[in-house]
Amino acid sequence: MSKGKQYPTATPYLPHRPTLERLRTAASVCKGCALWKSATQTVFGEGGLNLRVMLVGEQPGDQEDLSGRPFVGPAGRILNFALEKARIDREEVYITNAVKHFKFELRGKRRIHKKPNVGEIHACRPWLEQEIKVIQPEVIVCLGATAAAAILGPSFRVTQSRGQFIDSPLAPHVLGTIHPAVLLRAPDEEARRSGIAEFVEDLVKVRKAIA
Repeated sequence: MSKGKQYPTATPYLPHRPTLERLRTAASVCKGCALWKSATQTVFGEGGLNLRVMLVGEQPGDQEDLSGRPFVGPAGRILNFALEKARIDREEVYITNAVKHFKFELRGKRRIHKKPNVGEIHACRPWLEQEIKVIQPEVIVCLGATAAAAILGPSFRVTQSRGQFIDSPLAPHVLGTIHPAVLLRAPDEEARRSGIAEFVEDLVKVRKAIA
């Protein structure tokens, strides 16, 4: 982030005495960056209170934008499969994204995912910080580089420190791993199976951390 550069932020929209429900309601009208203009709706995190694990992805995709729920598209199906294999109940974790609106570009009638920039990640960070504050998770799992940058800073590299617990003031345990969408782009079925197996291994470490 450039020194002195000013980015928009969601801070003015934060509710007094935040709860998940108040945060979700406030986020639904957030205009802290320009992504709200083209997205269908804000996609906030979901899960109950007193949860021990928080999964943070990059941003909602096309199906998430339409449904208003995180990780319900193809990447979500891979995540569900991996969580089941790791013996983690999705209903017992909190799932959210670093950016709450779908960023895309049109190719014909298709909306193609476009990576959020530093300013957009920064603008959404107050929502993520408040989610962490309310949930107080024991483990935060950063799914992919964007989530890892939002949680651990831009110097963190998933390729170098994947599957390792990193010291952070945000939670007792923070771990970076791949985003399940990466597995959708595997070159062949063997590579996909191998990638999923490694992803499951990372999630097993999470289960053991809270055992």
